[in-house]
Amino acid sequence: MINRIYKIINSKFSRFFKFVFFIRYLIAIFFVSVVLFLITPFFFDYKKKEELIKLNLIKSYSLKIQKVDHIKYKFFPLPHLILSNVNGNLYSDETKLKAQRLILYPKLLSIYNYKNFDLRKIRFNSSKLEIESSKSSMLIKNLINLDKKLYFEDLNLLITDKKNQVINLKKINLSNYGYKKNKIQGEVFNKRFKIKLKDDLSNIHFKLLNTGISANLNLFDKKQGNEFIGEIRGKILNSNIKFNFIYDLKKIEISDFFFRGKDLSFDSDGKLDLKPYFAISLKSKIKDINPKIFLEINIEQLLDYKDFIKRLNIKNEAFYISKNFNRKFIDDVHLSTDLSFGRLNITKKFSVAQSIIYCKSEINLLDTFPVLYFKCNINSSDKKKLLQKIGIDYKIKNESLDLNFIGNLNILNNKINFDSIIMNNNYNAPEEDLKYFKDLFETTVLDKNFRDIFELQRIRSFIKEII
Repeated sequence: MINRIYKIINSKFSRFFKFVFFIRYLIAIFFVSVVLFLITPFFFDYKKKEELIKLNLIKSYSLKIQKVDHIKYKFFPLPHLILSNVNGNLYSDETKLKAQRLILYPKLLSIYNYKNFDLRKIRFNSSKLEIESSKSSMLIKNLINLDKKLYFEDLNLLITDKKNQVINLKKINLSNYGYKKNKIQGEVFNKRFKIKLKDDLSNIHFKLLNTGISANLNLFDKKQGNEFIGEIRGKILNSNIKFNFIYDLKKIEISDFFFRGKDLSFDSDGKLDLKPYFAISLKSKIKDINPKIFLEINIEQLLDYKDFIKRLNIKNEAFYISKNFNRKFIDDVHLSTDLSFGRLNITKKFSVAQSIIYCKSEINLLDTFPVLYFKCNINSSDKKKLLQKIGIDYKIKNESLDLNFIGNLNILNNKINFDSIIMNNNYNAPEEDLKYFKDLFETTVLDKNFRDIFELQRIRSFIKEII
């Protein structure tokens, strides 16, 4: 029975089985051929092909390789070449590039034809790119609009100005193709960020993750030559910012800057100088301010960024006029600050109940224990009105006050020293009084931390003890 079935199958399907048996040999031959095709490049001497590869990278990617340790071929998951420890220039001799690995993905037939070597895409792993600030926008635009595929993974981008560091962006991932095209991820100031770009860079959206900080930049037509005009809108926590700017490679002029937040609102104008060195100069008009925001300042955390602080050069003039003299403690304020190489100079002049309070102070924020040196004057034609504004009952009318005091304050150790206290030219505090005022101020005002100095209740308690 079995033999009969076999004869029937063999007679009716013999052609089919012969075809299947023939195909299996073709499949085996094809498989062996593909394997040999992919494996054979393992045995090539890529040192001899190095110059041809370099010429193609210059032609296709404007990447000029000056040094490469060795070249290795791998076929899984796709045929590719790995160039180790690469040094070179990208688009310009001034743009220096280093990469631990540069991976080249050639077209399939190119792995045998290096004279007509053609790449599908390249990938940089663990690379460092150093570029002058004036050429940074050109580089990004060229990379985004490059018709060849390119991907950076774990890129460290150092932007400089005449070899002086401007900003260092770390762990950047950047691609000019696929679903990640025009999307940049990285790290700045130890915070992760995301950037979305348009091909022509007319719109840039920036977001600093987990900080509540974001910005949207719109670039308009050029004003003239190298000048660009644009607008930035953004958010800082729950506050809104907006300003117009003109950029000419050397400076950024800022106009119609406004900041609107729950506890602080102000308008500003000014400029950011980029050359010969980075500096900021602003004039601000404070619309509204809640004094409680000073209690939220974390001095210790701010001082952790000393490397960043020493690069800042900022001058700012701020003005404030109270809208309601009866309710606000301070009638008006004029504040000037000058921060340069970590040294901060402050000049304050404000009026309270027709009394003038003037202070000059300076501090080096780069010191391990920063000390604020101050010299202040309080001048009042009516001491009673001034004290009543603070919340202290005082009986004597029309008594004038002219108080001068000089000293220093350690903002981390919460220690204060008075060098001199002179009142109405008839009282010059002796050494024991200065010691008394020091101990009293530290116990009533600075018993916890430096921020306590902004609490009116503590200042009131101190004044009650000395009048």
